[in-house]
Amino acid sequence: MELIFRKIAQLSASLVFVILAATAIVLYISAKPAIEEFGVNFLFESRWGVSEKVELSPSEQEQLESVQGMQGSSASQGDIDDEEDFIMDDEDDFIMDDDDFITDDDMEPGGKQPKVIYGALVPIVGTAFSTLIAMFFSIPIAMGIAVFLSEIAPSAIAKSIGVAIELLASIPSIIYGMWGLFYFGPFIANLFGGNTVSLLVAGLILGIMVIPFMAALSRDAISTVPDMLKESAYAMGATKLEVIKDVVFPYAKSGIIGSIILSFGRALGETMAVAFVIGGVYQFAGKVTDPTNSIPVVLANSFAESSGLSLSVLFYLALVLFVMSFAVIAIAKFYFLRRK
Repeated sequence: MELIFRKIAQLSASLVFVILAATAIVLYISAKPAIEEFGVNFLFESRWGVSEKVELSPSEQEQLESVQGMQGSSASQGDIDDEEDFIMDDEDDFIMDDDDFITDDDMEPGGKQPKVIYGALVPIVGTAFSTLIAMFFSIPIAMGIAVFLSEIAPSAIAKSIGVAIELLASIPSIIYGMWGLFYFGPFIANLFGGNTVSLLVAGLILGIMVIPFMAALSRDAISTVPDMLKESAYAMGATKLEVIKDVVFPYAKSGIIGSIILSFGRALGETMAVAFVIGGVYQFAGKVTDPTNSIPVVLANSFAESSGLSLSVLFYLALVLFVMSFAVIAIAKFYFLRRK
């Protein structure tokens, strides 16, 4: 029985790595056409869905001429065949992506043809800045709530506020998005100027969303500090502030940093709330009160109408978000939680 229990536990732990590897592999395979088409330049290109004329390489020009020759032969043969032979029996099976379809009218002499350009720079910048705004806004408030509940507030007040925090953490993100769009966004616009949907509103909504999550985890971490350590500090004449700063925070550091990292990961990938309030436009925010875009919002808004290369581009963008989240969290855990 002991052996079976150990094997089940080992299998459960291994399943995490299997899911992680499977997700990365599927994203890479689906994004491979876009990776081959755009390469690393995709990360530094700010345009999205813009068509431009590009110069073909000699090999691509030869391939294009051969295809045009085959089309010409097919057209000549078509003059002999009946018209009915060209009617497709099942139109529902024919799917074409307009972004990838090139007609003869689009061709230009000199080896140039239109190419649709996609770039991830605007969503990457929007995701990074909205998450940073959320962290700068939420960390001080969440730490204040955690300290108040665990070290200052009477037990009756701490219990009621703790229940309220847990309720806030359970609110669906779409509710936060609707509230931000119709009430919080206009309030921020009246206060700071700019648009009711903007980078600032998106960052603040994200911050409000992660505050309960971060505060609850930090409170649990602070509650693990032994009373003996705090009483010893008080006996030596330390004040409440000194005990919290020099005893509580150093002891609970790992749990507090872990709560910040988990909250950062949630803010980085949040979709629905941000989709309501960030604006969804493919342009850099010149000011924090300007609208912009983020990676999760682009994915949510574009998947339904994408196919072919444009769908592969979205998988490429999802792969970028996956790598960003994994890299940021891994670096943060290694830097902040490594043992001295």
